[in-house]
Amino acid sequence: MSGRTKHALVTHASTQHVLMKMLAAATGVLLLNAGTAAAQTSVEAPGAKRPMMLTKPRIAPVPQAEWTEAQRALVAKYAPGGEIGKADNGLRTLLHSPDMVDGLMPYTNYLSNESTLTPRHRELLILRVAWDCASQPLWATHAARAKSAGLSAAEIKRVAEGPDAKGWDPFEATLLRLVDQAYRNSSVSEATWKALSANYDMFHMVDAVETAGHFIMLGMMYNAFGVQPDEGLADRLPTDVAYKISVPPREPALTVARLTPVEGRGISVNRTIARHPKLSEKWGPRQRFIVGVSKLPPKQRELLTLRAGWDAQSEYEWAKHVGSVGRARDHGLDPVKIAEGATASVWSPFEKTLIHTVDELYRDSNVSDATWRELTAGLDTPLTMAAVATASDFRVISLSLLAYGVQLEEGDEHFPKVK
Repeated sequence: MSGRTKHALVTHASTQHVLMKMLAAATGVLLLNAGTAAAQTSVEAPGAKRPMMLTKPRIAPVPQAEWTEAQRALVAKYAPGGEIGKADNGLRTLLHSPDMVDGLMPYTNYLSNESTLTPRHRELLILRVAWDCASQPLWATHAARAKSAGLSAAEIKRVAEGPDAKGWDPFEATLLRLVDQAYRNSSVSEATWKALSANYDMFHMVDAVETAGHFIMLGMMYNAFGVQPDEGLADRLPTDVAYKISVPPREPALTVARLTPVEGRGISVNRTIARHPKLSEKWGPRQRFIVGVSKLPPKQRELLTLRAGWDAQSEYEWAKHVGSVGRARDHGLDPVKIAEGATASVWSPFEKTLIHTVDELYRDSNVSDATWRELTAGLDTPLTMAAVATASDFRVISLSLLAYGVQLEEGDEHFPKVK
């Protein structure tokens, strides 16, 4: 090969590399193994920039005057103290899908009020989630709750400043680091896990991880639906603190479980959560809604689920929904094409929209206006909500699986190697 030919090839390769980097910067999608015809894609990790905050609802809360008897019964069941007037905008938005209310609210109320964590620790975790997700309604609600739990105004602002801000008790700084790692890496580092275990038993540790995860899910959903802070709540996300999430690089997936599943029948994730029976009882309705009660067509549900597992790089989630739980191929889904993403040639326009929905929720904790228009053109309001909830749920299920080190089981399928 002549020197001129070598130079031309190097120049062509360098130009391709620059173009790939420009495309990644523009779209937020990183192209891996990009020299092949069908490039494997991975979405940029969340937290690089502040998520978009809507100033008006995309899905308006159901007005009290329009509640059905079933909706009124749900409010009485889940509003604080069973008082109709205390239903917040989040709950009143979820009333568009009564089944979703029964799916999400038992876990929300458990983690907000009944877990093993102290009120102070709960509110620190949730406020940091609100900051990471840029969720005004979560911040407004939980700043008020934090004050009731004894946090000062300065401490609440310091949550936004992050775990490295001066003044934190070392363990409380660890709680904020847990949230940041859960949000950006969908996992928990060994150092943070050990620091938690110095003060927490297994029940507290699971409650802490699940509080971070479930409120990340709510933050993503509330952002996408445009849920607004309730009237009478004055606190807002600080505007004089720079948005910054600093975490170490994500560590390799665990090869030994941190939590050993209980003995018995069933898949490992359920038997791992069963280590904490009280939490498991409240977690179950959320998962039953997502995988069984929701009216999303199975193909759409499994496409959303598998893409969420791919984005978070949770191989156990991927394996179960390719295999025994989701049976992706039975629904006409090719797992390799799901890994390739929306650029794969097999997808219909609406299936591409579903993939964009997952990717944007993962990277941006919201859905862009363009994708929202396409999503709502193809689904009614309850199904749109179910699609967002499914993508958000399996993003945080991935976090739980990776944090607890849930291992693949015999016969499970690994991530594909995409040509």
